[in-house]
Amino acid sequence: MGDILVGTASWTDRTLLDSGWYPQTADTPEKRLAYYARQFPLVEVDATYYSPPAEATARLWAERTPAGFTFNIKAFSLLTGHPTRVSALYKDLRPETDKKNVYPDDLPAQAYEEVWTRFLSALDPLVEAGKLGALLFQFPPWFTIKRANKQYLLEVAKRCAPLRAVYEFRHASWFDGDNAEETLGFLREHELPYVCVDMPQGHRSSLPPVLAATADLAVMRFHGHSDKWTSKDIHEKFGYHYSKRELADWAPKLRELADEAGQTHVLMNNCYRDYAQTNATTLAGLLAVD
Repeated sequence: MGDILVGTASWTDRTLLDSGWYPQTADTPEKRLAYYARQFPLVEVDATYYSPPAEATARLWAERTPAGFTFNIKAFSLLTGHPTRVSALYKDLRPETDKKNVYPDDLPAQAYEEVWTRFLSALDPLVEAGKLGALLFQFPPWFTIKRANKQYLLEVAKRCAPLRAVYEFRHASWFDGDNAEETLGFLREHELPYVCVDMPQGHRSSLPPVLAATADLAVMRFHGHSDKWTSKDIHEKFGYHYSKRELADWAPKLRELADEAGQTHVLMNNCYRDYAQTNATTLAGLLAVD
């Protein structure tokens, strides 16, 4: 069985800071990250979806964590086709527009290319420290299974190489009927890592809990089962605490997934108060039991 790293999709959420999970002595960003890194070997950085990272920040992350710690970085929204706030773009690349949000086609080609270059180069300190795990490309609910979108998956992999891009879909078409076999076959053919998910069902954005390794790296993200999945309040959307019974049911499935991959990353994304952290601790304990 390959290595399994368990972590969470945040360490700075305000409700987590209010929950009491951090000891009172962890009263600065530096101390909180150091404390988190003593509890888990892996974290996913979600803030980079909303604003591209600064190289200086990535250097601090590298310096404040022990050797062997792993950061997964969520791709900037513009690079996944999501609406992106103009104010989130690099100042010198912002288009002259009255729009609040823009898409890739709203930028000159050269500016779009520059966003890619700056996003990836900002991560150099993590690469140099051996602490960059994967780049998470989570696509919007309108990113359906079609030839142009599959070609974009290949383009992303090429742009990111030698860094690893991993892919999470949010449209049911990728796994409708025979499309499941087509999707997994395409990803395996090109050695593109699929992001498995556990999430509420019955929505346009819902993907079934299909566990499959399509490359030497496998990723599993737990989004919870909130009955307010469509809420614009992210804490309502992700405010779900898994029971120990639920996590115990997942443990053997995750071991099977790890049998198919060299390394498996398991992220709790139910980021409300200390839900993700306590669930990650429980799950890590279950996976450590023979």
